[in-house]
Amino acid sequence: MSYRKDRFQLFRGTDVPEQVRLLNEMSEEELKKLFREILEDGVHGFCFSLYEEGQEPGDIIPPEQIRRRMNILKPHTNWIRSFSCIEGNENVPKIAKEMGMKTLVGAWLGNDPEKNREEIDALIQLAKEGYVDIAAVGNEVLYRHDLSEDELLGFISEVKEALPDIPVGYVDAYYEFVMKPRISDICDLILVNCYPYWEGTPFEYSLDHMRHMFQLANDAGRGKRVVITETGWPSNGEGLGAAQPSHLNALKYFIHTHLWGKANDLETFYFSSFDEDWKVGPEGSVGAYWGVWDSKGNLKF
Repeated sequence: MSYRKDRFQLFRGTDVPEQVRLLNEMSEEELKKLFREILEDGVHGFCFSLYEEGQEPGDIIPPEQIRRRMNILKPHTNWIRSFSCIEGNENVPKIAKEMGMKTLVGAWLGNDPEKNREEIDALIQLAKEGYVDIAAVGNEVLYRHDLSEDELLGFISEVKEALPDIPVGYVDAYYEFVMKPRISDICDLILVNCYPYWEGTPFEYSLDHMRHMFQLANDAGRGKRVVITETGWPSNGEGLGAAQPSHLNALKYFIHTHLWGKANDLETFYFSSFDEDWKVGPEGSVGAYWGVWDSKGNLKF
């Protein structure tokens, strides 16, 4: 039974518990086959992992490295999400466009006013040059408390004014859009991160939890387009509460995410494309294992 013809129909219209039950009845080999069929059929989008072993944010990454990784992703997706517009990151949307892909391009905002200015100016310039399909002004800035709500609103307003023909939003956890309606109101679309793992959710309830996160963001947007800008499950490392990383859980989460998203016509960017070792610093051992491909570019499943 092929995913394209029959399996998707099997999952279409099923509720979340039923989808979980159906996948739990499959062997690991059947799951791997379904994973490959989903990947070959193509997913909506991937978050682009820029850094290889020994590299970290702040390093200038050459275009050749970006192109090499983009070539791996290109057969499997139409969209790429980037996180910054400086220090070599500006080449991610340029190369993606060169390859005929669409781009969700982010300006990385933090507590450094000079860097923030560089990021905003670079995002606007990239968009005016035709490299941006969706502009994201900041990523989890409110979650990290790097900027005040008013400061963030100012940056979003500036980008919207400069780019009247491009959808402009802000990326954060689903609950920030519920708690801060001024942010939801100013954004053209809701760009939401949904991570059951980081809330310590047991894997068997993760899909239902993600669906609930999405619904809260959707309600906060009051009819606006909602894009899941990040979701994923790590394949290794130390667990968090009842959430346990494992090869099988990561495999199932990828399948859950894309069958649910496809059945409901959702736009989802999977986090992440490649494992990145530098993330061990901010996230602990689990940080290095969020990719669908490992750090050397080998498919993990």
